[in-house]
This record gives sequence, structure tokens and C-alpha cells, in this order.
Amino acid sequence: MKAYVGVTDQKWYQYLSDKGFDEINFWRPGGSSAFKSLEAGELFLFKLHAPQNYIVGGGYFTRFSILPTFLAWDAFGPKNGAATFREFEESIRKYKGANDSNPQIGCIILSAPFFFPREDWIPVPADWKLNIVQGKSYDETTHEGRRLLDAVMERMPRVQPEEASEDPAVRYGYSMAPYRIGQGAFKVMVADAYNRRCAISEERTLPVLEAAHIIPFSAEGSSNAVTNGMLLRRDIHTLFDQGYITITADYHIEVSPRLRDDYGNGRIYYAYHGLLLPNMPARREERPAVDALQWHNNRVYR
Repeated sequence: MKAYVGVTDQKWYQYLSDKGFDEINFWRPGGSSAFKSLEAGELFLFKLHAPQNYIVGGGYFTRFSILPTFLAWDAFGPKNGAATFREFEESIRKYKGANDSNPQIGCIILSAPFFFPREDWIPVPADWKLNIVQGKSYDETTHEGRRLLDAVMERMPRVQPEEASEDPAVRYGYSMAPYRIGQGAFKVMVADAYNRRCAISEERTLPVLEAAHIIPFSAEGSSNAVTNGMLLRRDIHTLFDQGYITITADYHIEVSPRLRDDYGNGRIYYAYHGLLLPNMPARREERPAVDALQWHNNRVYR
């Protein structure tokens, strides 16, 4: 059992503590170094700046990614800890300076965030040093780690086994409380899986790329699992959702004759017909699920 205690901006914490969001972005101004202290599903805890030396909440670590500011806002909006994009930019400029028009920030994406009431705040462990700037890892193998994790567990919610979900996009943490991968995390996971290039056109211009659900999120059987997503250029995403483009179970592109019949055009899209998907995730476990593709072939494709 492991947890990481991250030093939390007071304004960020206060804004998020009563919002009830399903996920949040614990961002860091530095956009060059990765966060490798936790595996997915482990606990990330919030510690307020001194003199408030307390652990006041946390969340389940889902993903780390280095994102340009606009993409972090597109994925998470107010879940970044600010009401508007302008406020978000101003918070970043306090650390990055005003000359960087689109800075890169480190994004620690947390699902199912929780915030303890004031009476449940946990004093920092005895071995916490006041000169720690970013954070510190703890686990059950040390005395202070065990005490901290026990204190957190006492304050965490519980669910009964019958409440557990079999959805692969739902993970279980130390409290046995399920958390679901949110829409923001889905966007980032899909963008990273496809190396921020369109799966079909290989377009790299980030503002026109979108994370598409293969089985629509409103449909039964859908999830925010990366295997239910593809990164697509905006126009291709629209045609995919409307059934004019699909991907076969062996990852070939099909463009429906209905596109020409319905709109008298589509030449630039028919150039992709029959091609093996040009840009697929390097990791096989992140590639589109065959059953999701078959669902789209049978239920959406015209």
C-alpha cells in the first residue's frame, strides 16, 4: 500500500473542495519532468502550504501527462482549480512568467477526489520536512507510512461488494471505493496513446484533434477506457459519429458510399478507404477493442 503526499496550492484546494467533481487536475508549473511516484489506482494526498501543515484530502492517481495549457483546459475546464481559462492562465503565470504564451504544465490526473472536513484533517507525519517543495512518498513498510495510511483509511468511504462494478474503466483503491475514469482523463489518455496524431489522417495540429468514443458514451456498454477511444481530426470525428466512416475489426478504414450519395462529395475521405489504420497506439493494450469496433460497424456505420 502506497501513497504520495503533494504540497497543494491553497487557492486551488479551496476552489475544488466543495465542487463534487469526479476528477481533477493537480497541475505543476514545471513541464519537463515526469511524475513516477505512483501507479494507477494509488493514493495521491493533498497537504496544505505551511503553516497549515495538514493532509486535507486526495484522490486516486490515474495518469500523468505534460500538456499545453489550452489542452489541459479543454480536457478539464474548472476541474483545473479555476473558474475560467483566464484565471487558470494567471495562476500558471505566477510560476512560469508572462512571456510564455502557451506553457507546458505537468498534469497529475486524479479520479474520485475527496476532501476531509476540517475536524478530520491529518497532521503531517513526524518525518515531514518543512523544506519539501513538491511532495513525498509513503508506504506501509515504515512506521510513519503505516500511521498515515491508517489515518486516511479511517476517513475514507466504504462500499459493499454488491455495489462493485465490472466495468473495466472502474478501478478500486485502498478504500474499496470505486472510481470511474472521467472524460478529461479519457481525452488525455487517448491523445497520449495516439502520440497526439489523428489515427486516420495523422494530423498533428492539436486544436483540431478530438478523443472519439467508439461506442458512444450515451450508449449501453460504453466507457472511458482508452480501448473505447480513438484520436481523430474534428471533421473525421463527425463523420465517424454519424456513421459515414468506421474501422473494421482488423483495423482497416471503411468510408460509406452513403457519404457521396447523401452529400455529393467526400473525395478527400474516400482516399482513406481500405487503408490499414495509419496511426495506432504503440502499446497493444491501448488499441481499439475489437468488440467496440464491431459494435460501431453493426450499429452506427451506414
